[in-house]
Amino acid sequence: MKKWMKHVVISCTVPALLLLAGCGGGGGSSATSSQPAASGIQERTIKAGIGLNEDHPEGQGLKKFAELVSQKSGGKLKVQPYYSAQLGDDKKMTEALQAGMQEITIPSTSPLVGMIKEYGIFDFPFVFNDEKEAHAVLDGPLGQKLLEKLPAHNLIGLGYWENGFRNLTNSKHPVAKAEDFKGLKIRTMQNQVHLEAFQVLGANPTPMAFSEVFSALESKTVDGQENPLATIKSNKFNEVQGYLSVTKHVYTPFVFLVSKKFWDKLSPEEQKILQEAAVEAGTYQRELNIAENKKALDDLKAAGMQVNEVTKEEMAKMQEIIKPVIDKFSKEIGEDLVKELYAEVEKARK
Repeated sequence: MKKWMKHVVISCTVPALLLLAGCGGGGGSSATSSQPAASGIQERTIKAGIGLNEDHPEGQGLKKFAELVSQKSGGKLKVQPYYSAQLGDDKKMTEALQAGMQEITIPSTSPLVGMIKEYGIFDFPFVFNDEKEAHAVLDGPLGQKLLEKLPAHNLIGLGYWENGFRNLTNSKHPVAKAEDFKGLKIRTMQNQVHLEAFQVLGANPTPMAFSEVFSALESKTVDGQENPLATIKSNKFNEVQGYLSVTKHVYTPFVFLVSKKFWDKLSPEEQKILQEAAVEAGTYQRELNIAENKKALDDLKAAGMQVNEVTKEEMAKMQEIIKPVIDKFSKEIGEDLVKELYAEVEKARK
């Protein structure tokens, strides 16, 4: 992780700050002013919202971020955290950032795809074997390239946190092979890659807001859902789902977003504090997330869920079935970027 921190500070923080310094200034309270922000640290309250619970590793990461910002600013910058989609779902909060109505949110990258198609590469199934590979790609030039697309959409990206590998739960039966997906009504995010991948596997994907998932599972409106283990545990999906299949079908990052309208008001000192705190809290959050996912699997078993692993052979069959979906979206997203993704993964493996 120390290596990751060093890498992020070099490859992400410095270029990001150089890039963002040219994104327009803003003195006082005017978001439209072209004057540079005043130096020093002002008293500010920063509204930061996420969709997950406070006890989830992302919630704990946000808490750590708030503590770091307070420490680094001598208490002048106060981060007010909002958990459990209190301010809306990922899409709504991202739109609030763009409008300057909210300062920070940390969504999955998937909801950004409708705005920036290139983020769709992180929705491709079976790209990464483990978290180390994912971190290397996200903290490298490819991850930075995607962060640099955000200012054009009134957003600033300060780096990537970890949602993790997604796994399938359902109330019908174990999913151990590709044929077991057939007929299952599975809640997914509103994401075309996910939707079409599940469709070719024979499932019936049903997009809906995350805040609605528990009640939909409880009422049998849907049979199952897919999320990282820590999310499954934190949201008590085991209370309404009997089967957990460790599919690890997609690795999903979180992206740390700041409203550009807010960012442009900040002094260089304030921007530096937020950037450093986002990276430090991100290191903490990733470590916590990996540990919590391991613990969550044991806890979910103990809570009575029937857990099955999916073999490498069966994963290879699933990959083969999904390949036409990957080929289709590679053309839409950009084949050069997709090649770069897989080249970076290979480099990380070596």
